[in-house]
Amino acid sequence: MKGALNFMTRNPDRPLSPHLTIFKWGPHMLVSILHRITGAGLATIGAGIFVWWLMAVAGGAEGYATFAGWATWKWSLIVWVGLTWAFFQHLLSGLRHFVMDAGAGFALPTNKFWAVMTIVWAILLTAAVWAYIVFWRLA
Repeated sequence: MKGALNFMTRNPDRPLSPHLTIFKWGPHMLVSILHRITGAGLATIGAGIFVWWLMAVAGGAEGYATFAGWATWKWSLIVWVGLTWAFFQHLLSGLRHFVMDAGAGFALPTNKFWAVMTIVWAILLTAAVWAYIVFWRLA
């Protein structure tokens, strides 16, 4: 039995995997993590709201009125702004990854610059969309 469990022991000749305490955190790591989080958020929350909207449209006037009431409730603005930001963050970081997949942008200063720019532009684009909706479209 002792020999059967021997495969569970660590080989001291092999290096340990890098751990989060070893890495020096930077914007490129944040953008990579945000890309995963925003993708999951868009897939679950965004898809859930989209399916709810489809069911409301198919369900008739009463079902749609319920959805529209929720969608225009002042506190639902947090969800809409969050989804808008998640969309732009995911889009821009996806474009950044696409460029990196083509073999460009791997130099650390360039990588960090474009990582910061994805965050900045996601916020700016979200603000621009909601400024248009609130100030120009609804006015």
